[in-house]
Amino acid sequence: MQFFMNLLQKSIRPDLTRNFSILTTIMKQKSDGSNHKRISILGATGSIGTQALEIVAGKRESYHIVGLTGHSNWKKLSALANEFQPEWLILTDESNRSQFEDSLSYSPKQIDYSADALREMSKDSETDLILNALVGFAGFSSTFEALKAGNKVALANKESLVVGGELLTSIPGFYEQLIPVDSEHSAMWQCLVGENMGSIEKIVITASGGPFREYSKDKMRSITVEDALNHPNWEMGNKITIDSSTMMNKGLEIIEAHWLFNIDIELIEPVIHPQSIIHSIIEFKDGSSKAQLGPPDMKVPIIYALSYPNRHTLNVPRLDYQKRMSLTFEPVDFDKFPCVQIAIDAVKEGGIKPAVMNAANEVAVERFLNKEIRYIDIPVLIEKAINNFNQTDITSPDVLFEIDKETRIFAKTLLK
Repeated sequence: MQFFMNLLQKSIRPDLTRNFSILTTIMKQKSDGSNHKRISILGATGSIGTQALEIVAGKRESYHIVGLTGHSNWKKLSALANEFQPEWLILTDESNRSQFEDSLSYSPKQIDYSADALREMSKDSETDLILNALVGFAGFSSTFEALKAGNKVALANKESLVVGGELLTSIPGFYEQLIPVDSEHSAMWQCLVGENMGSIEKIVITASGGPFREYSKDKMRSITVEDALNHPNWEMGNKITIDSSTMMNKGLEIIEAHWLFNIDIELIEPVIHPQSIIHSIIEFKDGSSKAQLGPPDMKVPIIYALSYPNRHTLNVPRLDYQKRMSLTFEPVDFDKFPCVQIAIDAVKEGGIKPAVMNAANEVAVERFLNKEIRYIDIPVLIEKAINNFNQTDITSPDVLFEIDKETRIFAKTLLK
């Protein structure tokens, strides 16, 4: 079996490697013969988690929720739990433990209150799919443990690959077990099904440009928290929305694509596409291109990840090709949005640098949201943190956890 897995990982046809994931899913189906796909959602109270559950609510004949997790939003988690009645619940912030348990209208088989429990849920052999919708580096351990256990992962936590791509891609079965949920990477993935990876000339990853696409550098000095949280096309959590405005989100996605498709970082080109209709483009050596299009709606990549290899009906807006529309593109202004280049440079350096960059960015965003630093200080803080740490190879998750901890401590002292 391992020999076959190795051959698949080296295959130049993504459809063959992905088809093998169908086999592993069939092998893991429940012995009771149920056709329901058993899903656990990590980060169920966030944007991705709640949208996934809205999909599941309309397709209960196809999906069964076995586990849900939340951090501090116990009221929302209890409401979701009462609706879907999973066997396993995790609330990592137990300060409202009694209120949470009192609010449940049924008796789950298991309730836990620690981050360690997230890793245990990720390893659950009774789960067909782990949807990792956790935010930030906190999601890495769950991705790592799920893949090591041979579980299939629908990954919305891009930081897992940004920080630990080198470790995750070394896990046997990585390319068969992981399905991207980010809209851009889902678009790439859909365009690559059935294609020869050796035929790719480049991947074009699109970005809306955020709310400050037309701002001058001088005007960016006065950006407020409220300004930065006002994204023109998407509704997301605060951290992701700020990352989108600084375009760090695009830098992280470039790194994610690098590991996800095992493609040279130089072959991934970011472009501004304000309409957010084309979510990514694959350009081939013969001059042709494939693109995945659709109105900006995260439910589309979510349901594709949940239903793969099938496509389920989804009631979302469609493009009307009978109406005039404009699809425009423009280059990224790296001078105005330095976070993109910071991310690219970090993955080129490798080792601990992407981990330092990610931790520093999370601290910088948090401090900006708390109005401790200015918007234009975010990339300054990140670069100072990166330059503070000497290069070190990543040999284990423990190295990542330690550097993440040290970086956060240091980053909180900067720009006081």
